[in-house]
Amino acid sequence: MQTATEKVNLLDLNQQGLTDFFVQMGEKPFRATQIMKWIYHEGVVDFQEMTNLSKALRQKLETVAEIRLPVCVTEQPSADGTQKWLLEMEDGNRIETVFIPEKGRGTLCVSSQVGCTLNCTFCSTATQGFNRNLSTGDIIAQVVFANRTIGKQGNRAELPVTNVVMMGMGEPLMNFDNVMRAMEIMNDDIGCGISRRRITLSTSGVVPMMLRMREVCDVSLAVSLHAPNDELRDELVPINRKYPIKTLLDACKHYVEGKPRRKVTFEYIMIDGVNDTRKHAKQLARILEGVPAKINLIPFNPFPQSDFCRSTPQAIQAFQDILVAAGYTTIVRKTRGDDIDAACGQLVGKVHDRTRRQLKMQQQKVDAGGLLQ
Repeated sequence: MQTATEKVNLLDLNQQGLTDFFVQMGEKPFRATQIMKWIYHEGVVDFQEMTNLSKALRQKLETVAEIRLPVCVTEQPSADGTQKWLLEMEDGNRIETVFIPEKGRGTLCVSSQVGCTLNCTFCSTATQGFNRNLSTGDIIAQVVFANRTIGKQGNRAELPVTNVVMMGMGEPLMNFDNVMRAMEIMNDDIGCGISRRRITLSTSGVVPMMLRMREVCDVSLAVSLHAPNDELRDELVPINRKYPIKTLLDACKHYVEGKPRRKVTFEYIMIDGVNDTRKHAKQLARILEGVPAKINLIPFNPFPQSDFCRSTPQAIQAFQDILVAAGYTTIVRKTRGDDIDAACGQLVGKVHDRTRRQLKMQQQKVDAGGLLQ
């Protein structure tokens, strides 16, 4: 419950929430549209600069509300134009957000949790443990921050963020309500105005939430598959033990059911000697039969404490050839930002780990070393 001194973060509110907020203040509902345009179209977060609001209303907003952006601790530009920001939240936790510029578009990789609730073995974020879910405001603030930082020249057409991928730190579907509300604001024409087709949510396979998402937020779906059989996926993506591949693929088919031109993107990390053989490729082609699918092959991006290596270019090419021959649209994702640890699976931030995962992993390595002696 809000205390007398606690201010409402307006980034937590969608259009209906902002309308209700202003009505409760005794103001007209259209104030919600005015505020959203200032924030999401003009990049203005100072109430005193919102010149179509009365001075009295601006003063009142100063006392009861705020537009809370994270503090940028570091900004790292990559040689390929990618930018990574380490952003500090109000509680001292830090997350990473990545902007990837391409001709005609700018993609923002957005985090949904401080750390991650899951423990995928190939992902650097997982080694950081978990502290908390990000609020709606924490999530949408990354888009506002990026647009303001990269710069816009006074109108919506020049906003640099044209695409959003919920592929940063965290499992988005384990923070369902906040992520759905944030994506609603991203899609709202009065908000960020980003098409649903340009918003992609990536999940490791939280099946019940995938089924629920179909009913509330029809964005593009990507699934972190990474293995063509349950035995291997149990090791790489432990949530598979709860929602095995058949259950996951049934949910994928349901997600695009009745939408003949829609496909699910399956992400597959290419790890040398682990999941990258011709046999694995043939298994993958077989299990995806009947699923409207396109496949992204992602060369593994190394990080400290990882025991994995990237597949060779020859292995990746052979893997792709088998999938293409089987009729699947298959691309090898170009690695962006790996020189600044901004590539897929490399985001870490700074997490006040409530799970003590790092300590447990260190102890496991010590124990394993002792057994080998």
